[in-house]
Amino acid sequence: MTAEPTPGPISRFPVADAADLPPDLAERHAEVEEKSGFLPNVFAALSWRPAEERAFLAMHDALMDKDTPGLSTGERELIVVATSAANDCAYCVVAHGAIARIRTRDPYLADLVAVDWRKAPLDDRMHTVLDVAVRLATDPAAVTAGDLDRLRAHGLTEDDVWDVGAITAFFALSNRLAHFAAIPPNPEFHLMGRLPRQR
Repeated sequence: MTAEPTPGPISRFPVADAADLPPDLAERHAEVEEKSGFLPNVFAALSWRPAEERAFLAMHDALMDKDTPGLSTGERELIVVATSAANDCAYCVVAHGAIARIRTRDPYLADLVAVDWRKAPLDDRMHTVLDVAVRLATDPAAVTAGDLDRLRAHGLTEDDVWDVGAITAFFALSNRLAHFAAIPPNPEFHLMGRLPRQR
């Protein structure tokens, strides 16, 4: 028998009432909730600061919702999982682990990346991507021009190389806000992408 996680506060800070959201954010929340079946806690936690939520979502979408020659949407999520694990951010590991399972169509890979990306069954290109990204997340001053050249040598374009850094930097912000506000992952994330969808 599995116990459901005990519901707790979404944030240490105020959470806006859905009825009080500006129309554009209310529409975005409704779209996400309709697609996912629930509203991820990060949306609710950011909603009391509408200008920042808009900026956060715009940056997220610009970085994460695209496939490019060197980084698929699933691989972008694996960067988030590996760097968030290095930053001990349970919210981002669980939430983006779920999205990674869906986008990579692999029910196991995100968990392996979260625990130890070095041993995860990834090709040399993605091992290099995660090596550079995790270094940037944990010891940013140690990242060198040579690290960027390693990414280029694996076929990443200039835009892809920038995205490795920008995704890592953006989710360092997200990790720290999730820690600061104590945002818990939604229980629904834990099962997403683990079993085939019921038809």
